[in-house]
Amino acid sequence: MPPDATATKKRLLKAAHNEFAQFGLAGARVDRIAEAAQANKRLIYVHFGNKNDLFDLVVANSLADLAKAVPFTAEDLPGYAGNLFDYLLDHPQVLRLTGWAQLERPDASPAQVDAYRPKIEAISSAQQQDIVTRTVTPADVLALLLGLTTAWACASPALRSLADQPPWDPERLQIHRAAMIAAVQALTTLPPSTSQNKNTVKAGHAAHR
Repeated sequence: MPPDATATKKRLLKAAHNEFAQFGLAGARVDRIAEAAQANKRLIYVHFGNKNDLFDLVVANSLADLAKAVPFTAEDLPGYAGNLFDYLLDHPQVLRLTGWAQLERPDASPAQVDAYRPKIEAISSAQQQDIVTRTVTPADVLALLLGLTTAWACASPALRSLADQPPWDPERLQIHRAAMIAAVQALTTLPPSTSQNKNTVKAGHAAHR
């Protein structure tokens, strides 16, 4: 009976996920991936192409798993931020992979752009329904939300060492999480911009002339 190619591919992908998360694209070694997967190195090229292609696939799969586990909810961005924070806390390799990807694969692929597009459209729709403030563009809303959600995980070790409790203490993480959600809430419900306020005042003055 021939070997199960599907099982081999799964082992290779799991081994590649761990290897790339730890060492990045440049530092990863195909030999180590094959050894960890108990597979012939040649099968990596047969199933996935070159190392760059395998890295891109691993990152894409990791983000797809995240999107499936944490559905995007433009109508409840603070809730989404909290769920995303929890997922990334339980799956720290996701941020390591995306960090390596930004450093070593800085040009956005069409697939990566397409992954963000529905989120941007959903935020825009929520803005039209006055669920999310219109004073910040959808792309900025999402960028700021992601920045707030990953702030502690991406903070420097020096800064984390100055926390009043151990950096990853569950109690302090919950306090940080609550503050992060409050910040996202404030971001998405910002009052009208100064220029809009001025226009409203002008309109009011004109109405009383």
